[in-house]
Amino acid sequence: MSNQQSDTNWNDLSDEQWRERLTPEQYQILRQQGTEAPFSGDFIQVNEHGEYHCAGCGQLLFTGQQQFEGHCGWPSFDEAIDGAIEYREDSSHGMQRIEIVCSRCKGHLGHVFNDGPTETGQRYCVNSLALTNRGED
Repeated sequence: MSNQQSDTNWNDLSDEQWRERLTPEQYQILRQQGTEAPFSGDFIQVNEHGEYHCAGCGQLLFTGQQQFEGHCGWPSFDEAIDGAIEYREDSSHGMQRIEIVCSRCKGHLGHVFNDGPTETGQRYCVNSLALTNRGED
């Protein structure tokens, strides 16, 4: 992905521009609401020191301290950075779920469920390919 610019208007990027910025796999997830195979992603292991950013626009979404072992095949977090996520009803695939998207670029990240094991009760189930990890110690 090319360098991010703070003055980019993410909602004005064309489909072609998104295809140039993202790998084909990232494009399929972030722009076409796809999902990666379970247990195939890079960020399943908990990293308490990392920061997780949107692979589309670079916005900070989660910290490693919010991550937990969800045993579901995708990185799991119990809460998101305030204002970083938008929530949408999703009735695809015959299920009722809450889709989560980046509030900046509207990229599909995954879904949030009310079955988390921590005090928040939330499990943000996120595609690894929708994330980049920065700030490791």
